[in-house]
Amino acid sequence: MTKLWGGRFTKTAAEWVDAFGASIPFDQELVFEDIEGSKAHARMLGTCGILTEEETNKILQGLQSIQKKVEKGEVEFSIALEDIHMNIEKLLIDEIGPIGGKLHTARSRNDQVATDMHLYLKKKVKMIIEAIEEMQQALLHQAEQHVETIMPGYTHLQRAQPISFAHHLMAYFWMLERDKGRLKDSLKRIDYSPLGAGALAGTTFPIDRSFTAAELGFTNIYENSMDAVSDRDFIVEFLSHASLLMMHLSRLAEEFILWSSQEYHFIELDDTFATGSSIMPQKKNPDMAELIRGKTGRVYGHLFSLLTVLKGLPLAYNKDMQEDKEGMFDTVATVTGCLKIFTGMIVTMKVNHMNMEQATKQDFSNATELADYLASKGIPFRKAHELVGKLVLLCLQKGCYLTDLTLAEFQKASPLIDEDIYNILSPYEAVKRRNSDGGTGFQQVRKQIEKAKKLLHPNL
Repeated sequence: MTKLWGGRFTKTAAEWVDAFGASIPFDQELVFEDIEGSKAHARMLGTCGILTEEETNKILQGLQSIQKKVEKGEVEFSIALEDIHMNIEKLLIDEIGPIGGKLHTARSRNDQVATDMHLYLKKKVKMIIEAIEEMQQALLHQAEQHVETIMPGYTHLQRAQPISFAHHLMAYFWMLERDKGRLKDSLKRIDYSPLGAGALAGTTFPIDRSFTAAELGFTNIYENSMDAVSDRDFIVEFLSHASLLMMHLSRLAEEFILWSSQEYHFIELDDTFATGSSIMPQKKNPDMAELIRGKTGRVYGHLFSLLTVLKGLPLAYNKDMQEDKEGMFDTVATVTGCLKIFTGMIVTMKVNHMNMEQATKQDFSNATELADYLASKGIPFRKAHELVGKLVLLCLQKGCYLTDLTLAEFQKASPLIDEDIYNILSPYEAVKRRNSDGGTGFQQVRKQIEKAKKLLHPNL
């Protein structure tokens, strides 16, 4: 097949060379963005008098016809035509004749593909933000049900202090809120139109770049044509934000994996989000959570890959930049899928609140309560810390917990300890009393839940 750009060539590439250089196997993902950009470009050419009204209408009708055929699955793309742009242009020429070749006036594939990716990412980032909000809503719903569900809080994966299960879940709500904020902010950089920048130097035709920007819903145009076609910062930024988001999902996935194990048995995942073993009939594996944890590395890889591709490129466009798309497409699909799966896991999980509460009664996570109690009696906290440490040692030697000690044993350590210590050491009371701003106290947890609800539903 003769290339649309092949006028100065005397040889054609072998099929395997064409296949190596072609991007159509993956950039066909941009087909509707490419058609949308082409429609805007055609309307601009007509408005500026570069195309006649008849030519403009014919091109727009041809593009609309191609779009309908693509939607019906009636179009096969050709590797020989390299990419989505040349495939659409060839389809247009076949549809309406040589006039279709006028569509490429005053533009290059360089500004065309950049425009396609801006359009694509603008749409997909908004979809991901919506998916994040659905997961936040699921976390919020579970948190509302479990404000007074007590569980062990951990540091270094060792039991540290009792906390509200809702408080733990809400920590991830706020992580996702920051992820959402970063993605929303990135839309400012995505919202730029490169269309009309040409290959790198602009064009001699009297085009109106602001017209096409407005037609495509962009707020801004790139001020420098070389920057317009070579900028992939907006994709790097998206991949960076996606990596942070996946890191947060991976951390929660790890907790779900631990909590659903027999050793913890704090939650049970719905059968929909678990699998069995081919050899061990009793197994219920948290495979979906494990996959999310594993797919995090995949997204990280796409970020590092694009940074590496771009790090030594001179201006303006280079064929290396063809490698910017697959990672972007895969990240969008991966992040969207992980958010949907996680939302389902959260909504359907069973919380074993009795097991959580029981776990707080079989450890020393209430030791800080005793230290705070002594400090409130006037003992310097460092001294109180030492006294409590010795009481914990006594318990370890006796094979019991702090609440099992007699009042006489407490008072031997410090006569300031009174009978109210048993209420103070209650895990429920320990959680309830932590009412500093942002703390795990029930009042504070309800306060952050209300604030979170207003963020998700500002009009309620």
